[in-house]
Amino acid sequence: MTSRTSAGTETEPGLHPAIRHNAPPTQPAAGDRRRWFALAIVMTAAFMDLVDVTIVNIAIPSIQREAGATFSQIQWITAGYALAFAAGLITGGRLGDIHGRKRLFLIGIGGFTLASALCGFAANPEMLVASRILQGAMASLMVPQVLSIVHATFPAHERGKVFGLFGAVVGLGAVMGPLLGALLTEWNLFGLEWRPIFLINLPVGIAGLILGSRFITESKAPKALKLDLVGVALVTLGLLMLLYPLTRGRELGWPLWGYVSMAGAFVVLAALVAYERRKAARDGSPLIELSLFKVKSFAAGIAVQTVFGVALGIFFLVWTLYMQFGLGWTPLKAGLTGIPFSIAVSTAAGMSVQKLVPRFGRKVLQAGALVMAIGVLLYIWESSRYGLSIAPWQMALPLVVMGVGMGLIVAPLTDAILSDVPREHAGSASGLINTVQQMGNALGLGLVSVVFFGVVDDRLTAATERTAAGMAFADGFQNALGWVAAVMAVIFLLMFALPKRPAQHVEVAAEEPSPASEKEPALVG
Repeated sequence: MTSRTSAGTETEPGLHPAIRHNAPPTQPAAGDRRRWFALAIVMTAAFMDLVDVTIVNIAIPSIQREAGATFSQIQWITAGYALAFAAGLITGGRLGDIHGRKRLFLIGIGGFTLASALCGFAANPEMLVASRILQGAMASLMVPQVLSIVHATFPAHERGKVFGLFGAVVGLGAVMGPLLGALLTEWNLFGLEWRPIFLINLPVGIAGLILGSRFITESKAPKALKLDLVGVALVTLGLLMLLYPLTRGRELGWPLWGYVSMAGAFVVLAALVAYERRKAARDGSPLIELSLFKVKSFAAGIAVQTVFGVALGIFFLVWTLYMQFGLGWTPLKAGLTGIPFSIAVSTAAGMSVQKLVPRFGRKVLQAGALVMAIGVLLYIWESSRYGLSIAPWQMALPLVVMGVGMGLIVAPLTDAILSDVPREHAGSASGLINTVQQMGNALGLGLVSVVFFGVVDDRLTAATERTAAGMAFADGFQNALGWVAAVMAVIFLLMFALPKRPAQHVEVAAEEPSPASEKEPALVG
């Protein structure tokens, strides 16, 4: 049977999983190899974005030295991208539903490539900041289409394998950004200093544009939708009011207007919900499909995704600062240290959706949260035991354990969130997934100022020697990781709200010729 009570959609015909069978025939046939080429193209674009988010951090000293950028401009080189990206994700996803996901993906990757060229050839810091903001805006058009194209192109029984690959890409991108940034900066190719970190996107982007136009199949919402301009304005304003103070709060000393702005953001977002509800009733074409939140798997998954983003936002920044400023390691040494983590995430992500989730359901995600928490606690213990003499190989064990835990979460979570989402709302859903991830990261970065820098600043007050300063960063690192472990415990509890099994695995079992119990779905892949 295709109807599932856990999805909570029986009373919502427009959201019933069976709608997939009535959707327009936008999917390639099962034997069509083009969809796998399309997958490689959109995954490469996703990887390019993930790398670009982190690659700049490593090159900041080089940019500051060679371009003469002020501290404020350096902040905007990183924050400008993040703000433009987060603010445009929901709109970018909806534009894909309306005008075609392939079309928006190609516009996004073309614009991203152009913006990367402008960053690489920036004549001054002001041009670099403006180009980074443009780059973030183009990424917000490109990235939501990745999950939308996957959701619209692949049938339910193949999505497990696909989301496993997606999780592997996330794991690689998380660590490859700093490593690639360190290599390109250290090599100083053609005397260009930091510029190759942006110029490397050009051949990748051009190839993606050419191959994407050939191999990606166009898909869009089956009924004509219109862009909700009032919704665009409200969601952009609300997200900027929330994320801007979080992004720059610490450097500005957490001014009063920042707190007022963040409080006002919730008022604006509440107004957005009320408006979108009326808009949906009036013409059925809202920016945000609020009916998606009636789907249990989607609503619960979005909550988990937000909190998980907080944990990742804290860990990755604090980890980088601890290795480079606390331990005094070079960017290259710090980047190489992350390789075991990256391999563990990619391996676990590939196995989780294909082999484990069909058998154990949400227990896989909950196991991932516990394993990641154990890895974090192990890292705290090793950092305390070995102090400033800790070596990269000694970090390998906790990083592998953490990586396995993260891999068991990232791919199945995306699978679970989208499993009951109708194809016509894939863009809106994908935009929301990416947006809450960015919001979680921003909240995590805001908490870093309290759970990490608060401890570091206290320790550094009387510190005059290098060892004392290093220990201050080590203490801050251990305190911040304690918070990460606590967040993972919260995530474990939130996961009880997820359905026991993603709907697509049940559908696969239901479609088998022989009777199959819904409690024992067929293995995917």
